[in-house]
Amino acid sequence: MSKKILIVDDDREIANLIDIYLKNEGFETSQSHDGLEALDKLAAETFHLIVLDIMMPKMDGMEVCRRIRETASIPILMVSAKAEDMDKILGLMTGADDYVVKPFNPLELVVRVKTLLRRAYQYGNQASATEEAGWLKMGELMINKSTHTAEVDGRPVHLTSTEFGILYLLASNTGRVFSAEDIFQQVWKEKYFESNNTVMVHISKLRDKLEQEMGRKLITTVWGVGYKIEI
Repeated sequence: MSKKILIVDDDREIANLIDIYLKNEGFETSQSHDGLEALDKLAAETFHLIVLDIMMPKMDGMEVCRRIRETASIPILMVSAKAEDMDKILGLMTGADDYVVKPFNPLELVVRVKTLLRRAYQYGNQASATEEAGWLKMGELMINKSTHTAEVDGRPVHLTSTEFGILYLLASNTGRVFSAEDIFQQVWKEKYFESNNTVMVHISKLRDKLEQEMGRKLITTVWGVGYKIEI
């Protein structure tokens, strides 16, 4: 079944360009041209990923992202003309999984879309008979690789696909320290650049969610080296 993508951008030329490239890759697409319209579509239809512009009328992309993250973990690729590091960090802290700066190469955007979709849904096609073997148990925390979910004492922990990827990597290698570069290359499957703050931002969000549910710290920072989980 082809994945359905919602393109949200008030610039119709850019939205149409993204639309063409995604349809050429076999994706089903739909467009919204302001934030409120996007939320209405998300409430009425099922989408597998959102390409979300920041600067829009009625409701900007940051607020749309916040609203979505209140109830859903659908992958969000944020698109913006704002290229400063703090803008990227704010977008990621708001709940975006990835961030692309305008003007962008449409082929790069397609690659990022495919990467996010693979990360979010690669476990969903496994046979249900193997799901039991996908559980990782860490005290009250249960992580299911097969269903791409985590729960604490039976309560679901609402993680984005990126946050789940980081959690599963660390939890399945307890005690091992992963540098930001290691995490980026294994979760994002891309080359890491020294100035990249993406891992730090996602670790911070993931740590906050886990500590809120568990009441204790799970992910430890090894200063100057990286991150680890110890039982």
